[in-house]
Amino acid sequence: MNESPSQIGLRQWIWRGFMQSALIPLVLVETILIACYLLTNQAIRESQVDYLERSAVDSLAATAEQNSRIIRDQLTHIAGVTQLFADMTAHALLGAAASSDETLRSTPEGALFSEKDTGGAASFYSSITPADKRDLVKVGKLSTLDPLMRGLKEREPMIASVYFNSWDSYNRIYPWIQTNAQYPSNIAIPSYNFYYLADAEHNPTRGVRWTDVYLDPAGHGWMMSAIAPVYRQDFLEGVVGVDITVGDLLKDISTLKVPWGGYLILVSDDMKIMVLSPEAEHDFDVHALSLPATSNLSSGGEVKAEGLDLKKARDTRELAAALAQHPRGSSEIVLRGRTHLISWAEVQPAGWRLLAVADEEDVMAATNSLASHYRNIGYLMIAGLVMFYLAFFTYMWVRARKLSHSLRRPIRDIGAMLGEIGNGQWFPVRARSTIHELDEMAGSVLAMGAQLSFSEIRRNNAQSRLNLVVESVTAGLWEYRLDTDCLSLSEEFCKRFGVPATLLERPRFYEHVDREDVSALDLALEALRSGSASVIDLELRLLRPDGSSIWFLCRGRLIDAPDQKVSLAAGTFVDIDTLKQVEEDLRRRTLEAQGVSKAKSRFISSMSHELRTPLNSIHGFAQLLRLQTTDDQEDAKSLDEILAASQHLAHLVDDLLDWSSLQAETPRLQMRVLEVNGLMRECAEMVRSQAEAAGLDLQLQITSPALSVLADARRLRQILLNLLSNAIKYNRPHGRLLMGAVLGGEGRVELFVEDGGAGISAELQGALFEPFQRLGQENTAIQGTGIGLALCRELATLMNGSMGLVSESGVGSRFWVDLPEGNSAPAVRKRLLSLCFVGNDEATLRCLEHSLAGLVQLSHGLLSHCLAQLQSDTAPDIMLIDCDALGDDLVDALYALRRVAGGDQIPLILLCTSPRMIATLGCEFQAVLKQPLEPNELRELIHAMLQVEKPNV
Repeated sequence: MNESPSQIGLRQWIWRGFMQSALIPLVLVETILIACYLLTNQAIRESQVDYLERSAVDSLAATAEQNSRIIRDQLTHIAGVTQLFADMTAHALLGAAASSDETLRSTPEGALFSEKDTGGAASFYSSITPADKRDLVKVGKLSTLDPLMRGLKEREPMIASVYFNSWDSYNRIYPWIQTNAQYPSNIAIPSYNFYYLADAEHNPTRGVRWTDVYLDPAGHGWMMSAIAPVYRQDFLEGVVGVDITVGDLLKDISTLKVPWGGYLILVSDDMKIMVLSPEAEHDFDVHALSLPATSNLSSGGEVKAEGLDLKKARDTRELAAALAQHPRGSSEIVLRGRTHLISWAEVQPAGWRLLAVADEEDVMAATNSLASHYRNIGYLMIAGLVMFYLAFFTYMWVRARKLSHSLRRPIRDIGAMLGEIGNGQWFPVRARSTIHELDEMAGSVLAMGAQLSFSEIRRNNAQSRLNLVVESVTAGLWEYRLDTDCLSLSEEFCKRFGVPATLLERPRFYEHVDREDVSALDLALEALRSGSASVIDLELRLLRPDGSSIWFLCRGRLIDAPDQKVSLAAGTFVDIDTLKQVEEDLRRRTLEAQGVSKAKSRFISSMSHELRTPLNSIHGFAQLLRLQTTDDQEDAKSLDEILAASQHLAHLVDDLLDWSSLQAETPRLQMRVLEVNGLMRECAEMVRSQAEAAGLDLQLQITSPALSVLADARRLRQILLNLLSNAIKYNRPHGRLLMGAVLGGEGRVELFVEDGGAGISAELQGALFEPFQRLGQENTAIQGTGIGLALCRELATLMNGSMGLVSESGVGSRFWVDLPEGNSAPAVRKRLLSLCFVGNDEATLRCLEHSLAGLVQLSHGLLSHCLAQLQSDTAPDIMLIDCDALGDDLVDALYALRRVAGGDQIPLILLCTSPRMIATLGCEFQAVLKQPLEPNELRELIHAMLQVEKPNV
């Protein structure tokens, strides 16, 4: 049992209505708007962050590139000065010997050195060179370079020292230093990178080379040198060098301004930090490099800087790898837990990397502050909205209480009015209300009471009339008492059939029922008594007093008694005798119409052979005569007329048979999935010669990907060939001729044929698909029957499709066929038509294989083999019969072939040495060829037969 829904008061109902229809949607809309505001603010912030990040990277990259270019220009200038010094040194060594007031002392180990500073350069001759091998003349020549060396040092602040190193371990350096304290006595100068980097092996171009950063032995701190070779012809006399201090070269780097409070860092080519600012010391967790005041050269051959190695620090390993791989670039790195943006550029020719670094939080500070401000605004809006709706809900609750009180009293009074009307008091006291709608409702209740009073009067009158109508429409009423098994009939019915107007026992009532219908009535009444049925509905014949019968429809049902015990059934007798007579007359006429239809079908079927046989004989005999006649003879034109007329009559017979077969019975269709492109190509090849003869170019609109339809292949080919034939016949020379397919909606495919003919006016298009309707073309030279389009529409309907056209006068027409799309579109290969050769002549068989290769699928054998194929599903499409091989049995064989089911549908080509005799056989065939076989003539005949669709009657 269904539970009654929970009830609520009017006040709660009004409050829920406010909540559901107004308050909740309003809160939802406001919430969505605030959410949109916050999301938009976040999206704008993210866009600004992306833009500022790109701008910061671009700005840092520009800063690094600009400062690296400044350093590169300074190094290039020093390289030029070094080359000048090398050229002047070579010139001095080639000049005459010069006197020198320089005094050289010897160390205990045997090395020579200048003892005191006389304002010139310092000299040192290593003890590794024997005393008798030392070239003191060279020392005198090099002393002439002191003014040049002093000038270079004074005019270039970055230059720390200028020197010359010879192949025999002689060193001359300005400004003067205590060489015996700085250099080992047995120093082999050519083994140091100050020398060998410029020799012929390492510097074949004899240009200026740069050393790595190193710690200066003379105590000038971190240095690098520009060195250049000095040759006397091809002999390397030595190497000149210009030392520059890294600190002087890069002293302005730490003071350069980088956007967003950033800074610059200089890194060597082996990824060691050379210069960094105090801010960078904190971020990279290092202190400024402290350099020793002095340092002696060791006995090794190379001196390197030992700053902070980026490759060894955990946070900077990836950065070091990027710096080593790319001379320019940008990246992000986390230093001390904060993300930093880094851009770098290469400093040539030293191979250093100049890094511009900025803290990402400093870059995004303004944007983050603005986003926080707008986010706080959003929070304030949410708080304000909550306060507003608390006050608004309180106000709405008070209004709901007042509104419910204003509605409750008049609704209660209106309910009381309805209760009085339900008790039969049609005119109760009217309720009053200040609400216009409720007052109108009270008036409507009064009007309803008045209407019910009037309706009650009309119901009583209608009941009286209904009783009269029932007695007039039915022949009688009956009641069946189940407990006593007796029937009672209406008075008029008893008078009509001479039945006593009293309770009748069932057997006595059966005396007035036709003997053939008693058993059915008895079964129906027994079903009522047993409870297996509750209604009765049967036709029976009752007997008049004169013994004649009349048909009645007896209907009735069980009637429930107030105590729920079934004891009575009631119903009516309806006179259906006239209806039965009409039904019998209709059945008789239907049988007569079916007989006429069968007679028509038999007549058409028999006439098909009677018409085809003489037509084929006429056509074949005319072909034979035409083959023996040239185009310039007088009989040629008459024979062409006979051929055209016979072909037209054959088409007319085929169309009539097709139409009649469709009207007689629904043909059996073999529905399968067909690939549209292959089918269109096949049809196009069949009519292409016909189109070319009419001066038309048939175009195909191939679909990609390939489409497929669910249809009968033969019937769909018949429709397309008919549409193509019409498009060719009713076209204009050089007009449009197009066939294609498009994918429609809801799984449908539309195949169409367009022509550029005269078109069809709108008022004539409605009659276009009627049979035997040619729209005024009956008296023209264009042949036709007017059945083709009607037949095509019938076939399309049978394949669950539809057909129609779109045409415009003077432009052309587009006929379309709409079919269901296939479930799949397999790549269907075009099927070759099969041709069976009945005969065993080897020469003819070889000619067929050679001339029909690729056009048909060839098979051969005896006539019995072909008859066996006809009885199976592998019947050939065309048969070529060697009449000479059959001999006198030819006529019997042809008649036997045509009598087999389906044999009258196969085109026959007869082959014999005497074609003139074949025309007198009286058997149906399509063409005759003469032995020996001409290949070109056979191919033309096969092409012509492929263009004609075979009938299926």
